[in-house]
Amino acid sequence: MAGISRLPKKIAETAEALVLIAAAIMSTPFVGSRRRHWGATDEEAADHMPGDALVPEPEWSYTYAITISAPREDVWPWIAQLGQGRGGFYSYQTLENLLGCRIHNVDHVVPELQQLDLGDPISLHPESPPLRVEQVEPPETLVLHGAPYPDEQPAEGGYAVATWQFRLAENPGEKTRLIIRGRHDYSPGFANRLFFGAFPMEPIMFVMTRKMMLGIKELAQASRASSSSAPDPQ
Repeated sequence: MAGISRLPKKIAETAEALVLIAAAIMSTPFVGSRRRHWGATDEEAADHMPGDALVPEPEWSYTYAITISAPREDVWPWIAQLGQGRGGFYSYQTLENLLGCRIHNVDHVVPELQQLDLGDPISLHPESPPLRVEQVEPPETLVLHGAPYPDEQPAEGGYAVATWQFRLAENPGEKTRLIIRGRHDYSPGFANRLFFGAFPMEPIMFVMTRKMMLGIKELAQASRASSSSAPDPQ
């Protein structure tokens, strides 16, 4: 992607995202389910996580993981402020905004966004039903639960539900394993398969979530380095 790197930043970022998404879509028949465990060990992929019971038999799921060279207390604030109209998603902002998401990725911890309570809405798009905070235990666990029809099912009995689960596991040497899991279930039908099914959502989700996790890693490590190098108060 050497040519892309010479483009203006926003254009280069969008071009990179589109190239990666296209590559992920085209490679899907060859990678099978392996991509759904990006960065995760076999044990992490198989382990129970808080929130699994909300979608007990998913049509498809993924578990991604990354090691961050910072304690989880320094990683958690970036997780806590995720969301549209909040801290953003630290991913491909320009592409998200081309889709009307109105995302602004912050590069600092916002104190007023750190308090999460059960039932709080976390939006992905201003015109889509928000996810809800189902479980929150700082600095370890955040479970978001989404269903387009939270109050009643439509007349035809269709449904679509999902979880977005975050776990911060302590690692030796003041390091953190950030583990993110998504579980998706939906009723039969072409529209549901198109909008909620593994294809094309899984390759798109992979590219965007991978970028988000790398962004969280960069921000948390930079914040940790900054705080570590600050002079002690006299």
